Amino acid sequence: MTKAERRMLLHLLRLALKGPCRLRREGDGLVLEQSGRHLPVTEKVLAEAVSLGLVTRQAGSIIALPEAAAHLRRALQVDKEEGFAAQHRQIAEEQRVVDGATQPVRRNLVESPLSVLSRLKERSGAAFLPQTAIEAGERLAADFERGHLQPKVTASWEPRIASRTPGERGGLADLTDSAVAARLRVNAALDAMGPELSGVALDVCCFGKGLEQVERERCWPARSAKLMLRTALLALARHYAPPPANVRRRHAWGADGFRPEL
Repeated sequence: MTKAERRMLLHLLRLALKGPCRLRREGDGLVLEQSGRHLPVTEKVLAEAVSLGLVTRQAGSIIALPEAAAHLRRALQVDKEEGFAAQHRQIAEEQRVVDGATQPVRRNLVESPLSVLSRLKERSGAAFLPQTAIEAGERLAADFERGHLQPKVTASWEPRIASRTPGERGGLADLTDSAVAARLRVNAALDAMGPELSGVALDVCCFGKGLEQVERERCWPARSAKLMLRTALLALARHYAPPPANVRRRHAWGADGFRPEL
């Protein structure tokens, strides 16, 4: 059902819950009447309400069933929660290929700190973070997630008695090969950035901290974290896509007055 049809269904339930409604045909559509109120409805919405067991049609009347009140309360609560959450989202409609078919999807542009930072601009109008740097940060975050490196914030219901043998490294035997490979890629990426830069990349890309929080925790000057982050992500991008090695030219000995091209 579309949003307009869903709203029509909710209006139908509100009206039917006040008492039996008389159903009459007007032109190509239907109209519900109850205590002087009129509500145009479509055959599709009315059939949906009947199929869901919310109303019943009896001798030209629409009568609400007991399930209608609970359905209406749930629908109104969902709308309320979505309206509150929408205040903290920036939704964009995009097209993605899913199982070989193109489908419309909704993406929250402020879901991650990198999404917000990707819109920063230089004074010249150019992007503050190049696309290669954004992609490198997202790749690091994906490997961090695949490697199960996020700290646990909920209670663990796993039994305390484990099958781990004495001297075995904690938890590595329980990881899949893909998780172990992701951890190795994270370690290689951190080594490539170095200890001076890897910390800010981890804080922003993997732990989702904002730049102001990073500056506050590390006692850095204001607006310095974004410069450190850009340097870290550019180094990370070079790690993921190293530039081609320079091929040195070899020149043969020439005659008098020969000068090699540098």
